[in-house]
Amino acid sequence: MKGMGGNMNQMMKQAQKLQAKMVKMQEEVAQKTVEASSGGGMVKVVVNGKQNIISLKIEKDAVDPEDIEMLEDLVIAAVNEGLNKSQEMVSKAMGQITGGMNIPGLM
Repeated sequence: MKGMGGNMNQMMKQAQKLQAKMVKMQEEVAQKTVEASSGGGMVKVVVNGKQNIISLKIEKDAVDPEDIEMLEDLVIAAVNEGLNKSQEMVSKAMGQITGGMNIPGLM
């Protein structure tokens, strides 16, 4: 049984190192941003690694009082693309730490 305790301690140390790396990665990726746009750049959005929208820019030409639905669609498309890019950025960073392993409960 002695050998098993040593393996358990080693596993706990590895888990603690992995957790520390993940915390650091989360802090770093939260500071990074991605940009997405729709309508040929008429609507631009910047999203950070926490999936928060940092900025949203709408060109004047995209604002047509007779067609508000088009503007709404452009905003939704840009925001969704930005959120997807942000999630990909986080997943890529996580994959570098976990070596591609999918660990349930992480992020």
